[in-house]
Amino acid sequence: MIFRLAAVFSLWLTATAAVAEDDIDLKVLSFGDLESWEEDDHEKALNAFLMTCMDLKDPDWRSICAVAQQKPDAKQFFELFFKPVVIGDGIDALFTGYFEPELNGALSPGGIYKYPVYRKPPEIPYESLWLTRREIETGPVMKGRGLEIAWVDDSVELFFLQIQGSGRIRLPDGRTIRVGYGGSNGHNYQSIGTELVRRGIYEVHQVSAQVIKNWVHRNPVEGQELLYHNPTYVFFRTLNKIPADKGPYGAMNRSVTTGRTVAVDPKFVPLGAPVWVEKDGKNPIRRLMVAQDTGSAIKGPQRADIFFGTGDKAGRAAGQLRDPGRMVVLLPIQRAYAMLPGALQ
Repeated sequence: MIFRLAAVFSLWLTATAAVAEDDIDLKVLSFGDLESWEEDDHEKALNAFLMTCMDLKDPDWRSICAVAQQKPDAKQFFELFFKPVVIGDGIDALFTGYFEPELNGALSPGGIYKYPVYRKPPEIPYESLWLTRREIETGPVMKGRGLEIAWVDDSVELFFLQIQGSGRIRLPDGRTIRVGYGGSNGHNYQSIGTELVRRGIYEVHQVSAQVIKNWVHRNPVEGQELLYHNPTYVFFRTLNKIPADKGPYGAMNRSVTTGRTVAVDPKFVPLGAPVWVEKDGKNPIRRLMVAQDTGSAIKGPQRADIFFGTGDKAGRAAGQLRDPGRMVVLLPIQRAYAMLPGALQ
């Protein structure tokens, strides 16, 4: 989703400070407290940081970005200009993954290509509440208006494209259309995985994106009703200027980087900030990433979504990820200390 950066950054510190006094725990660390910090490829993190830092408006960030653009020693750069800060609310960290899906589609309907990918209707004001998913897909409101970008061959894949917010559509002639988030109907996201657990169909540990897709395909009637459980509907726009070797646009309207971009809750983590990820679980990750994206299901200071790349392989890896750990935000030194409770008086 696209956020207005100036508004996010001008309000972020004030809003966080107001919350911090009552509900948020803040702890300033040293870089020696970050597990495996010495072993990371800091140069890759710096390159990801440079993708978006020039868009930051706050003076603290602009001066740091100016230094980053001189391509200093990456590890020394982060250690010199930042302080690691743990922002917590008493809820354990949760890491999930996301990716850029690839769908099969066509520019006109016919045969297997019967599920439209829509642009946002012009009558919907920005982020206002509109019709539900069921009403959009079963009613006449979208018909005959020329709002279709393409038609794809799988309604379930289209549903997950809406969850991811961006993707690629492969046409029969080999060309590819890239689409990105173009708005929504304003309804809150409802997890269909959680709904399957509530119904007793699966246990929590069994649910993944692929498991959900398989169940919906095996149960087309019940499956369609399950998809309607999530009233959120996402519209798209075409993205013609992104090079094929670059990632999709994130919330900062810049390409995200495989394995180095993380989606966060901007109420707690400023977009553009470096984030040290300590993900536990089956395949532990200790890596410096950059908060360059957001997501409707990403809520809380210790909630993050890691970008895994494009295509089915990335999708399988992202869909299996649901692990604990710790997220540490790297903030400009003065800002980090200003957030401490004693400095908020």
